[in-house]
Amino acid sequence: MIGLVMCGGKGTRMKSSEEKLLLKYKKPIIEHVLNAFKNSGIFSKIVCVTSNNAPKTHKFVSDLGIDILETKGSGYVNDLNEALIKFDELIFVASGDMPLLDSEIIQKIIKLVDEKNVWTSILVRKNFLQSLGLDAEFFVNWNDEECAYTGISVVDPRQIKNMQHVPESYVILDDKRVGVNLNTQKDFDLICTA
Repeated sequence: MIGLVMCGGKGTRMKSSEEKLLLKYKKPIIEHVLNAFKNSGIFSKIVCVTSNNAPKTHKFVSDLGIDILETKGSGYVNDLNEALIKFDELIFVASGDMPLLDSEIIQKIIKLVDEKNVWTSILVRKNFLQSLGLDAEFFVNWNDEECAYTGISVVDPRQIKNMQHVPESYVILDDKRVGVNLNTQKDFDLICTA
């Protein structure tokens, strides 16, 4: 299985002059995600998906010796689709802005996901997210519950042809390690005071 870290976004909602993934919560945010991937012991390879939107992040992960896949930087979904066609084995995808992600929760997710599914997204319940003082832009209604995407998916690109729409499966996992994404200054302030 390949670990794919999405880290080529502009981070515009953060409204910071610094690149979002290099903001420090003990260490740069992206480093928490990379350490979680490495320490999980699951991945045959870890690849960072970068773009010209985040040149300092690109340099940072490159200096760590992480493999890089450069995309056009035309948005999360487009960049992810551009990256997926390069692989022919199961992929664990996570956003690079998850400072609480750790190896234990990655291992738990892998156990919860049916690898026969084409695409499984990890969700948190809206009320759980709000109990953390966080909010999300997009929600999906699943099993009569409003849920938010976490930025984590397990995808089998071998079952996707020409990036057509594929059936999406869901796993709800109300855990702050997957629920906390760094999108705004409020999110960052909340993380730093926790």
